[in-house]
Amino acid sequence: MAENDLTIAVIDPDRVRAAILEEGLTEAGFKKVVFIEETAQLIRQLNDIAPDVVIIDLESPNRDVLEQMFQVSRIVERPVARFVDHSEEGMIEAAIEAGVSAYVVDGLRKERVSSIVNVAISRFNAFTRLRGELESAKTQLAERKTVERAKGILMKRQGMSEEEAFRLLRQTAMNEKKKLVEIAESVLTAAKLFGGDE
Repeated sequence: MAENDLTIAVIDPDRVRAAILEEGLTEAGFKKVVFIEETAQLIRQLNDIAPDVVIIDLESPNRDVLEQMFQVSRIVERPVARFVDHSEEGMIEAAIEAGVSAYVVDGLRKERVSSIVNVAISRFNAFTRLRGELESAKTQLAERKTVERAKGILMKRQGMSEEEAFRLLRQTAMNEKKKLVEIAESVLTAAKLFGGDE
């Protein structure tokens, strides 16, 4: 998606500060900028807008407001750039843990907006890719454990070698046009139904 096709939601109750962001975004070629001044029902508003990037600009946010902004970062699953005038100890770490892609302290200048948006997008994409790889690795590990447990049951109950048990699972999966892990899960389920240890 080209830069100027991105929809950017700007959350800022201060219209003067929002104008700085608007000018920086416009000069950088971003044409679809939506401003949110009222933070009541913020998640619903963001769902309605469906932005590609969220920019949060808060002058001196209190803890409640910050928690709401962190919630936005966790739920919206979009690149989030946050500008603050000053940051309390631990806020940067909390923001990153909440999924904020760029956290800028005392850095609201129109000429920096475009590069910060681009950094937020890049970091968000990298984090999303890493999270996907981690989830994939976890799934593969869980599936491997399931297959190992199923092989163990077949070896114990049918007197098979490990190789024979694996071959039977694989052949059954091919015959039934199912994944190996699905057949392994069926073996575990049958073992539970018919008693005995796994």
